[in-house]
Amino acid sequence: MKETSAGNHRRLLLIDDDPNLILLVKDYLEFRGYDVITAENGREALEVLEQETPDMIICDVMMPEMDGYSLVSAIRQDPKTSWVPVLFLSAKGQSQDRVKGLNIGADVYMVKPFEPEELVAQVESSLKQASRLIQHKDSKGGDSSPKIQVPFDVDLTPTELRVVHFVARGMANREIAEELKVSQRTIESHVSNMLGKTGLHNRTELARWAIENGMA
Repeated sequence: MKETSAGNHRRLLLIDDDPNLILLVKDYLEFRGYDVITAENGREALEVLEQETPDMIICDVMMPEMDGYSLVSAIRQDPKTSWVPVLFLSAKGQSQDRVKGLNIGADVYMVKPFEPEELVAQVESSLKQASRLIQHKDSKGGDSSPKIQVPFDVDLTPTELRVVHFVARGMANREIAEELKVSQRTIESHVSNMLGKTGLHNRTELARWAIENGMA
């Protein structure tokens, strides 16, 4: 039976050019309740990040097209993703490799091969730390992000309102489809339509807008 308590529908971006490692890590993390999207290299990962912002990024260091160092540098320079926790997975385990990875902007540096349970523990620890930082920032006031701005005349259909309610609860498209007893493609279409109406860039912004406006 699939475990769901640990991930609580958190979305992770897993980047590695080794398809076998991708399959193994993806299966293990999904078993622990995480929603995992994948990319084969840094350039493909940047294309994914243009569409949505994950809760955490797990990234190989040595990859074709764009390596992990270049990717994390780009992530840290973009205000939309600068806050996202990053975990490096690398076969390079020398002290100078770890130092370089952490200095580039990774939050955690793990060496391959690794124990899956340790990977999950590091992921959970990083997500908890990110949540504490966000809560601390919000509690101080005046330093929080401005409200999401959308056109004042946005008109969502009743179905779209139901879908955005589930999006704001952190549910993946697959789970929303199961809840509403429709296909995942139908949910993806509704989300795409809402992004078009609101001018927002991804599900994270859509969820934040829904919460700020009392839709969830």
